[in-house]
Amino acid sequence: MTVPDRVPKVIRCRAAVAWAVGKPLSVEEVEVAPPKAGEVRIKIVATGICRTDDHVLEGCFPNVDFPVIPGHEGAGIVESVGEGVTTVKPGKTLLWFNLAGS
Repeated sequence: MTVPDRVPKVIRCRAAVAWAVGKPLSVEEVEVAPPKAGEVRIKIVATGICRTDDHVLEGCFPNVDFPVIPGHEGAGIVESVGEGVTTVKPGKTLLWFNLAGS
């Protein structure tokens, strides 16, 4: 019996990408790198696009660099974890809401 390769690899998935302010979202295949130390890679099951995302797409936040993949309210499953992550493990389901600020 062989042991599956546990080394995280680059994965390909579909995402709605905004390439510039005011342009329509483009659904395309993107590459997602393995998580670095302290990071978690999540398989997104559902996400919401809220008014904050709309503001980003309209260019209301000048510090946002395009391209961007909007959606900061999500639900998913931990796919892999980076070195030092101890609070979640692959297979764990998560819900999150990310608020920007200090």
